[in-house]
Amino acid sequence: MTTPMTKAKGRTQFDLGAADRVGIIAGSGRLPVNVADSLVAAGHRPYIIRIDGETDPGTSLAEHDGETLAVEQFANLFALLKRQKITHLVLAGGVSRRPAWKAIRPSISLLRILPQALAALTRGDDGLLRILVSLIERSGVKVVGAHQIVPNLLAVEGPMGTHVPQQGDWADLDAGLEAARAIGALDIGQAAIAIGGRAIALEGIEGTDLLLKRVRELRDNGRIAGRKRGVLVKCAKPNQELRTDLPTIGPATVDAAHAAGLAGIGVEANRSLVLDYGELVARADRLGLFVVGLADQGAHK
Repeated sequence: MTTPMTKAKGRTQFDLGAADRVGIIAGSGRLPVNVADSLVAAGHRPYIIRIDGETDPGTSLAEHDGETLAVEQFANLFALLKRQKITHLVLAGGVSRRPAWKAIRPSISLLRILPQALAALTRGDDGLLRILVSLIERSGVKVVGAHQIVPNLLAVEGPMGTHVPQQGDWADLDAGLEAARAIGALDIGQAAIAIGGRAIALEGIEGTDLLLKRVRELRDNGRIAGRKRGVLVKCAKPNQELRTDLPTIGPATVDAAHAAGLAGIGVEANRSLVLDYGELVARADRLGLFVVGLADQGAHK
């Protein structure tokens, strides 16, 4: 059977009226691009709020209406949303740093949200995002997940290309999934790498790309010499706010996993995002990696 290079298009999980306008807070990576392009294809005109120093340059995001906002200007977001008549907001892409307090200018808008902002910055990523979502929705804007705008971004259960896990890979997938769930419960990260039936590296604040780079360096310096194959596993945190920061993979993840000497990638089905699906599948097939969506109950068949 030939593997489809695109997934079937899905309807958004809510109806957007003619007067509705979707804003996208665009961080780094391909996710905001995928969301914006899908909205345009559906006949909507998104407004892009580019995070200064984070949004990738040279993408189709530059073709849309929008403006740039520094992370230190987060208090200005609410007036911006009202001014642009944004009814729905998507938080998409990565943000590598938190506000530098010395660069924040005092304002009435800041004073209104200062207690919640201070509380957010003392929490982990998920706690911060929950407070941010609450503040936005109190201003009258509905926060929606990227997967609600573009349902076909969600990972499906089963293999996504021509390559499938070998028998020994399932032990790695189980071990990686268990470890990823454990660090997720502590709000540390969403990914783990397992080789030889046990987790050997866990994602921290550095993110998945640097996790894979670390494993590649471990192979290069002989720390895991003689250990073949291995897998990257990503899953949502157990109590995660699912409208923000779902685990995400894309073609670049496949490249990095291959460079780290891994045999494949497992992601939690229905709770992870797969970007640029056709390109990801083509690249995985060409490099000989499997990419598989894992059932809720675990990896092992």
